[in-house]
Amino acid sequence: MATFLDISVQSEALSPEQRARLVTSCPVEIFALYGDQVIVRDDQVDECTLCEVCLKIAPAKAILIRKKYKDDVLISAGES
Repeated sequence: MATFLDISVQSEALSPEQRARLVTSCPVEIFALYGDQVIVRDDQVDECTLCEVCLKIAPAKAILIRKKYKDDVLISAGES
């Protein structure tokens, strides 16, 4: 269980291309494919650098990153 962050992903909101990009773009390998679904690798969550690459790839509200140490949530908004 992660100490600093909670990350959730709504895999069904992602296209197959977005799923693949999400998995390959994360510099600390937080996301993985399980069948055709993207899952969050719980053992990697606290390695997140908050680079926000995933938030730019995913459509609006498909990824939420909650900072446990601060009352703050980052929400995907999609590519600009």
